Amino acid sequence: MPKGLKETSSLIVIGARVSDATAPGTFQQLRVDLQLNPLDNEVFVVQAIDIDCAPPEAIAGIDTAVNASVTTTSQTALAGLENTNTLARKELAIRAAGFVDGGVAFETSSMETPPTALDYLGIISTNDFFVQLKSDNNVAARAASVKMYGYRARADSSVYAALVQSEVLSA
Repeated sequence: MPKGLKETSSLIVIGARVSDATAPGTFQQLRVDLQLNPLDNEVFVVQAIDIDCAPPEAIAGIDTAVNASVTTTSQTALAGLENTNTLARKELAIRAAGFVDGGVAFETSSMETPPTALDYLGIISTNDFFVQLKSDNNVAARAASVKMYGYRARADSSVYAALVQSEVLSA
């Protein structure tokens, strides 16, 4: 348990799904409301995140990809791990440029579930988190599903103010 926080719930599992069905290949973002109570200095302590992306299409001679990220603030593009508000990221790619077949698949992901040495991945102090999706060169729509594991906690006033300021100013 992080200092300055008091756990107020048991484990909570939140699921979300974002898709580019309306416009394949475009950046999409989903806002997920945590329904936190700011009057009680309530925060969400993230313990683990799992991201599943639809696989990219294997198209001869064309590189394809499906990428997703989970962040604490709204983004205008897919967020990288260098972004302080990024909690997790997943990249699936098929490199086929120059090949006559479907190419070679690659997968890159952030540490979805932390090692036992970590108490938590991050703390969300604002009322929501965001899931982003960007697919490249796929003909059909792609999607990403997210499971976030964590618990609600109440922060001391000074800790809460610092967490909110840090999250909002680093957006």
